[in-house]
Amino acid sequence: MNAKTQYRLNYRLTATDLEIVLALVRTGKLAEAGERLALDASTVFRSIQKLEKGLGQRLFERSRTGYQANELAQELAVHAEQMEAQLEAARSAMQMQPDQVAGAVRITTTDTILHGLLAPVLRPLQLRHPLLSLDLHAGNELASLTRRDADIAIRASKRPPQHLIGKHLGPIRVALYAGKTTKIKHFDADVAQRHHWIAPDDALPEHPSVLWRKKHFPKLQATYKVNSILTVAELVGQGLGLGILPLFLAQGRKDLLQLTDVLDECQTELWLLTHTEARHLRRVSAVYSYLSQEMVLN
Repeated sequence: MNAKTQYRLNYRLTATDLEIVLALVRTGKLAEAGERLALDASTVFRSIQKLEKGLGQRLFERSRTGYQANELAQELAVHAEQMEAQLEAARSAMQMQPDQVAGAVRITTTDTILHGLLAPVLRPLQLRHPLLSLDLHAGNELASLTRRDADIAIRASKRPPQHLIGKHLGPIRVALYAGKTTKIKHFDADVAQRHHWIAPDDALPEHPSVLWRKKHFPKLQATYKVNSILTVAELVGQGLGLGILPLFLAQGRKDLLQLTDVLDECQTELWLLTHTEARHLRRVSAVYSYLSQEMVLN
């Protein structure tokens, strides 16, 4: 045990070691880590083996699903992220004039928010910062800001994680809609029973619209289940059934008819989120500040 400990203390950890550990912590796969580093999977494998031998202990648990980081690997990844952030900040400082912003900013959100709220405000941002590029990811799964899978997240949440910097953008209000071609004049229990429903699928079992329908119409089953609210809007607009939609997504669409007042029970809050370290990068700060002003919901 003493020999192993001495070997570990004598091992000279390098920036390259930290970079490789961080890539494997983030991806969990040798090939994907290699892609991030412009290395082949075998090189990553050998590097991790050499590092573990030098440290005298494992950093990752191997399984069929990939590489699972242990506590030491996660701690090393934290230091690697700090190093990464400092290097990016230094590069930006060297390359940029005082009023310039450049580089890539990764934003994760849902397709509903992307198309309904984010896309309409992107052109002025691009005109203001022409050297800036945006990597936009739309999906219901939560990309990790802590692992730097994304720099900024825009999410509906009643209570965002406390370890992130958050800006409350306003309430997301919703109502029940039908397609105008359905000729529905009003909404009541009879209308609810006679028409098909379009709703999020089992990937979103706790979605407020799903909970509302089950509470008020427990015997009703959705005829069409989809994996995004944007798809709900499209199918409702086609006249295929009833669906609950955010007001911001339905406004201005001539194919949708609002059947109810705002459903207060379904209200959630829109949050703009980033990690404390990413917030200090000039490119991230510029995008975060711009979106915090332009995406406010009333």
